[in-house]
Parts: sequence; structure tokens; C-alpha cells
Amino acid sequence: MPGIDVDRARWRTTLAYQVTPTLSAGLEYNPIAEDVGLIANWLALPETDDAPALIVGTSSDRIGTPERRAVYATLSKDLEGWTNLPIAPYLGLSYSGYDEEVDVIGGVMVRWSEEWSSTHIWDGHNLHHLLETTFEERHTVGLLVVELDGAYDVGLTYSINFAMPWEE
Repeated sequence: MPGIDVDRARWRTTLAYQVTPTLSAGLEYNPIAEDVGLIANWLALPETDDAPALIVGTSSDRIGTPERRAVYATLSKDLEGWTNLPIAPYLGLSYSGYDEEVDVIGGVMVRWSEEWSSTHIWDGHNLHHLLETTFEERHTVGLLVVELDGAYDVGLTYSINFAMPWEE
């Protein structure tokens, strides 16, 4: 991102493959910082009517760190069935390889409509906001507002999803 003084935050590309319905793995490439790393997400326990999902994964460390990887575990639960509100909070722990410490992370996703959602992310140090819209079923564009120690920067996100064999 332009105002963040860390090369790794300026341009990030990820390529992930949905290995199974519960496991995705891939690579994250930050060309300006010449940084390549593994990304992975595993849905260890799926969400039920009464219990949250448990998700374990790894990625680059939080926005604003110049290097290293993070490993995390989160619990998430869609609360619309309980509250009639289109919200899904999450709470977890993240081990920062940069700081060599465990942080409490969390946030909430709000579904404003079928096409629009926002996610509000606490990374253990700063609060970030992402507003996304999906179109043509597989394209997602987002506006990211990143907070680093009281200063704010804005960035854009784009993703494209391809159908997996079990989705066809």
C-alpha cells in the first residue's frame, strides 16, 4: 500500500488451490519485496448449528511487517440463525514470526446483501476494514482501509474463483 513503509505491503499476489472442500494451499508472492511464501487454510472443524468452525492456517505476517510468516487458528460462527443479523464474527490466536509472539485476533463479517459484504479485522495490533462486492459469480473487488498505528491507507483487492470439481 502506498503509505505503508514496507515493500511487502505494496503489491501482493496469491495463487491458492482448493485441494479438498476443507483444505486450500498455495503461494503468496510479493514482487516488490521479492518475498514468496506458503499460504494454507484448513477447516479443521466445520460450523454446526450450535458450535463455531475451527480454521487453522498460515500466511505472511500481518500488514506492516517487513518479513516472516504467521500461523493462526480461529473460531468463527455465522450468527444469522441466532440473531437474525447477517453477521459472522471470528476470534483466534496468531503466532507472529516477525514479533515472535502470540496475538489475539478477531473480527466480524457483515453481509449487506447477496453481492456486498464488509469485514472488520483486528490483527492483534491494528484494525482494518474491507468492503467487497462480487459480480458474475466469481469476481470479487474490494476496498481495503488499513490502519497502522493511527495512520490510514487505502488499497484495492481483486480475486477470481474457479469452480472445483466437487462444485460442478
